[in-house]
Amino acid sequence: MDINAYIESGILELYVAGALSETENKEVYELMLKHPEILQEVLEIEAAVIKLTAATSRGTKSRILTLIKEKLLFNKNVKETKVVSIAKPKYNWLTYTGWAAAILLGVGMFWMLNQNNELKSDLQTAEIEQSYLETQIADAKTDLESNKKLLSILRDKDIIAVPLGGQGDFANTYAKVYWDKKSNEIYLDAQGLPAPPPGKVYQVWSLKLSPLTPVSLGTIDDFMQDDNKIFEIQNLNESEAFGITLEPAGGSETPTMEQLYTLGVVAAAP
Repeated sequence: MDINAYIESGILELYVAGALSETENKEVYELMLKHPEILQEVLEIEAAVIKLTAATSRGTKSRILTLIKEKLLFNKNVKETKVVSIAKPKYNWLTYTGWAAAILLGVGMFWMLNQNNELKSDLQTAEIEQSYLETQIADAKTDLESNKKLLSILRDKDIIAVPLGGQGDFANTYAKVYWDKKSNEIYLDAQGLPAPPPGKVYQVWSLKLSPLTPVSLGTIDDFMQDDNKIFEIQNLNESEAFGITLEPAGGSETPTMEQLYTLGVVAAAP
């Protein structure tokens, strides 16, 4: 998903303005939880709207109060006052007083509406921030539990550790396989591999050496999304070695030996 394009599409402004459908609101809300950039943009839009509303409100009240003063003749020069009949001033005074009261009531209602909108916006922002924080805490807890599990596996005395050294033009690369034969799983630490170029993926191979028989253990499609670069892979083979090659997206039926990055042989049991 192109985050910048989504932000620039104008949908976040419509979300803040309350002009989206319930489905669209839910979609924006879920994206805010997943992408901090979108959440930050919504918070900035809301802050700008609140600031603009406050500025407009102050200007509106100032203009209306000035108009009231003019209508009530507060700004007229005393020298311009004219002598008129008693009935006419009484009528005008009541008219202008009612008109002024109506305006003041409108100003008060506008202020209350603005305050309610600000409160609603603050509550909505607080709810989003709380939900985002809860998600972050849950993710951190999950990561901690996963790390504890992985650490206990790697420290298991029955785990077979197989270092994979760099090959040919890729001598600076490295990886390591931790093989749990009881669960038929390997844990591949691929921290020593560079980012694959666009359209390419790393593919993991289980190898029998005599004769040389490669069996694919799958491709690492989420290599760039995984921060710790440790991948859990199913392995039902009696592997004698493990290798990693760079292949076109989707993988290959046989390894491309010119793109063999790392290779390691399983040590013989003592």
